[in-house]
Amino acid sequence: MKTVLVTGSNGQLGESIKSLKSFNPKVNFIFANRIDLDITESTELESFFNKNTIDWCVNCAAYTQVDLAEKETDKAFSINAQGSKNLAEVCNKNKTKLIHISTDFVFDGNGNKPYTEDNKTNPINVYGLSKLQGEIEIRKALKEHVIIRTSWLYSEHGKNFLKTMLRLSETKNEISVVNDQIGSPTYAGDLAEIIMLIVEKDIEDYGLYHFCNKGETSWHGFAKEIFRLTESNIDVKPILSSDFKTEAKRPSYSVMCTNKIENILGLNIENWKISLTKALSKING
Repeated sequence: MKTVLVTGSNGQLGESIKSLKSFNPKVNFIFANRIDLDITESTELESFFNKNTIDWCVNCAAYTQVDLAEKETDKAFSINAQGSKNLAEVCNKNKTKLIHISTDFVFDGNGNKPYTEDNKTNPINVYGLSKLQGEIEIRKALKEHVIIRTSWLYSEHGKNFLKTMLRLSETKNEISVVNDQIGSPTYAGDLAEIIMLIVEKDIEDYGLYHFCNKGETSWHGFAKEIFRLTESNIDVKPILSSDFKTEAKRPSYSVMCTNKIENILGLNIENWKISLTKALSKING
């Protein structure tokens, strides 16, 4: 039986992995939130790993408040960079394989075709910079790692764009949503299944992968599809990013190419619209 540690387990990806527990009876899961295990504290990590024999660690722990990161730079780097380094080092000492979740925000968004794992990175905000530094630290410290960059993550758990739109539809007749940022909405439930497939196959094709649902849209298009599927009578007006001021800049195009992970794992990734219906069915339960 494999033992899998999931850090940051109270986030939407961690919760999505929890929901797969019953489908993986041969896996001994250890779910740890930040109170249970703070990845920024190396001594705490070492003590935890000394007490537990861990085959795979799935690092869902992250500072994800993109706008606040512009002011809380030290905190973002402490968790996303130093925390990732600490985790990779303790995994290396204990012969534990690491799956780490990164982001499309490592790119500047100036491209016009899906980014591959070989494309040059150039983050345009603190969050992206901190996540990229985390990737670099992991590559330095640990050979047996799988870094998965994902994008526009949503689910039935936690706070995310889908949940926000559903909440707004209860009180609003009209909303404005950005139409000039293009990406691929990704259902956390699908990513959780990919993570467990990597663990199940015990893959040794270590390195960097991109995973997002197929297809691309704008945030405006994403909102329109949510309201179409829920039959919500709400007018969604398109606006430019320049009309919706935020502390952090966002990439205008961050669609990622998923050919590598599809070839390695032998799978076909679903279109984002299909996965959205799955998430809504879970919410409507």
